Amino acid sequence: MGKVSVSLLSSDLAHLADACNMINASDAWSIHMDIMDGVFVPNISYGFPVIEAVSRYSKKILDAHLMTVDPSRYYQRYRDLGISWLTVHWETCPHLNRDLQEIRRLGMRSGVSINPATPVCQLEQAVHYADLVLIMSVNPGFGGQVFIPESLQKIRELKEMRTRKNLDFLIQVDGGINDQNATELYEAGADILVAGNYIFKAEDPLAAIRAII
Repeated sequence: MGKVSVSLLSSDLAHLADACNMINASDAWSIHMDIMDGVFVPNISYGFPVIEAVSRYSKKILDAHLMTVDPSRYYQRYRDLGISWLTVHWETCPHLNRDLQEIRRLGMRSGVSINPATPVCQLEQAVHYADLVLIMSVNPGFGGQVFIPESLQKIRELKEMRTRKNLDFLIQVDGGINDQNATELYEAGADILVAGNYIFKAEDPLAAIRAII
């Protein structure tokens, strides 16, 4: 049995309170917030006022994924807004170990994400400071994309790295998740699946969440 993090990116942003209440009533582990700046990825999602609003309604863990350049400028702000798990990208953090340590110092759980074209081996010297590693199984920036099959091997490699180093970080996967590939992803080593489009387009979102746990 795994964990599900529900991405708000695919929700009706005009009815965020309804989306939060649905997730609150579900078996989901967290609310996943994809924060995009239009620079690192070709899309802009939402800023601090929206995060603050979601925090007021959420009864779940707030799990933020920063797809932004220069993310360290706002770590404390995210903490103050109620984010408890904060994930940054390897590709945007030239001093990644310091970033992960700072996130922990502020009282949050630290996460690092890698794009589909970034090999797992790039994390060899950073995973000691991570509570979570996020494998992007689509190219970041937009919801509703198709799962990249090669991501399965990256999950297996990351699981092997975790075992070899005797660490306990969680493995999260984001992109193209549905009830057709969830079991295979957990078997490969995933602990948390991020899903948005699959859930919010379902006739019964609560049942959709249960189907991928």
